[in-house]
Amino acid sequence: MTKREIAENYFKAGHNCAQAVALAFKEEVNMEEKPLAMMVSGFGGGFGRLREVCGAVSGMVAILNMLEGCYDPKDSSSKAEIYKKVQYIANKFKEKNGSIVCRELLNMPEEVKSHIPDARTTEYYKKRPCVSLVGDAAEILEDYLKNGMK
Repeated sequence: MTKREIAENYFKAGHNCAQAVALAFKEEVNMEEKPLAMMVSGFGGGFGRLREVCGAVSGMVAILNMLEGCYDPKDSSSKAEIYKKVQYIANKFKEKNGSIVCRELLNMPEEVKSHIPDARTTEYYKKRPCVSLVGDAAEILEDYLKNGMK
């Protein structure tokens, strides 16, 4: 099964976008499902349903950080390197989908009305591109991890 399929299945099972992408890479980061899902849970809905940066992108970046992030606050070259990598994968997502902003991807107004997640009904899946966006993020990250920046 591809990372795309794994991430899409996690989303269809009820996980938010960030969780679905992150969980597809649980073996790579050597984490159990529950703590990994909890760690990225607030990124769903474009950061706590604020409809800002897409949760799928946030999940992708969280995994990249765990695998290739920096630690030393005085090492500016490592900071620059992870920022470069984040920009690379975020731009790949933007090239494919037109944006990395949740409300733009969902064609929603700027006003945030509620913190309550929408019910996952048949209609929800018909009108939302989230399954595909989660798949795209997982695929982009998988490609980056295999091939680097090209």
